[in-house]
Amino acid sequence: MTIDPAHTGASAGVVPREIVTAVSGLEFLTALRDEVHPPPPFAGVANIWISEVEKGRVLFEALPSARFYNPLGTVHGGWISTLLDSAMGCAVHSSMPAGQIYTTVDMTISFVRPVLEQTGKLRCEGNVIHVGGRIATAQGRIWDPAGTLIAHGTETCLLMAVTAA
Repeated sequence: MTIDPAHTGASAGVVPREIVTAVSGLEFLTALRDEVHPPPPFAGVANIWISEVEKGRVLFEALPSARFYNPLGTVHGGWISTLLDSAMGCAVHSSMPAGQIYTTVDMTISFVRPVLEQTGKLRCEGNVIHVGGRIATAQGRIWDPAGTLIAHGTETCLLMAVTAA
């Protein structure tokens, strides 16, 4: 599936958990960005993708669309929240060793400006604030093509060791 017309992507799919957790989060996310693994199905639906990844930092890009509009004619806050959650969660994932998983337990978002289809490609950067033994925190920001801030947020994630399914 191609997500962005300029971004040639692999078919969507779910990578088995044993493959995801066999390597560090940074190694897995790098492989996802490089299309070694297919993007998760939701990425195609949401029209979001990873463009940069390093330990503690992930940059997503996304194309807003009228199909994400709310009844007021702007992109729904849930889509913007999804983009921030993806970037912040993946920033945490990029800091994790093999054999560890995470889940979001809390997220706070401030919406600064509305998004329309004609806003164009957005950039969303997630950065780790802290990684502890059980809890990690991250922050994220979304900018439009001109560099204007659209939204920002923080997130808390619970870190867990992988257990047998």
